[in-house]
Amino acid sequence: MGARTNIALDESLIEEAKNLTSLRTKKEVVDLALKELVKRLRRKKLLELRHEGLWEGDLVESRRRRFDTD
Repeated sequence: MGARTNIALDESLIEEAKNLTSLRTKKEVVDLALKELVKRLRRKKLLELRHEGLWEGDLVESRRRRFDTD
């Protein structure tokens, strides 16, 4: 499934994460943390993209000009 990697982890953070969740192993904690990070960053990127094309105008005025024949 994945590659083995040796990393130094903050044991107190691992224990706190295990206490706050139903996770039992360091691997489960790290996997969840990575999934949550990716999900959060994807959501942030989507929101940034969504706001790039926001129209800032007056809808009523736009409609009025569209149908004015004068």
